[in-house]
Amino acid sequence: MGKIISSFFISLDGVVESPDQWHFPYWSDEMGAVVEAGMQSAAGFLMGRKLYDEWSSYWTTTDQDQDAARALNDTKKYVVTNSLEKADWNNTTIISGDVAARLRELKEQVEGDLQMSGSATTVRWLLANGLIDELSLLVHPIVVGHGRRLFEDTQTYPLKLAKSETFKTGVLNLTYTPVAG
Repeated sequence: MGKIISSFFISLDGVVESPDQWHFPYWSDEMGAVVEAGMQSAAGFLMGRKLYDEWSSYWTTTDQDQDAARALNDTKKYVVTNSLEKADWNNTTIISGDVAARLRELKEQVEGDLQMSGSATTVRWLLANGLIDELSLLVHPIVVGHGRRLFEDTQTYPLKLAKSETFKTGVLNLTYTPVAG
């Protein structure tokens, strides 16, 4: 049985938008190892429609980081959407209709993790529907002050800290799991 693992680069004030504007000064080999481990455990990548649009246009055409591009292009991808009718990116499946039921079925069928990187709106929906198994946050020691936050106008969800680690850069690597209730 697979798990849905959501990962974010996040600031101290909860911003997840445009990490390319504030994240890179904190990049380290420690962080790279965490990101690589997530990619290695992925039986597939789960994403919302907006992230799919961004990643499919970038990773299919970039000349940068060919190892990551190859991995993302070759790995199965699942897009949660009720508006996209066709997915042109290699190895992509659209998850629509009764999304919660379809994702529960997918978790039963897949061996390995369904990794998510980004898609804050989708993650909030998944959490509300009891579908997130792990929330992995790389908390950066910076207050961004503006931008989309991971949790905006959301219910209360109790989480349990499953793992924590502090990198030399001051980034906290935190893994949370939902509290069974």
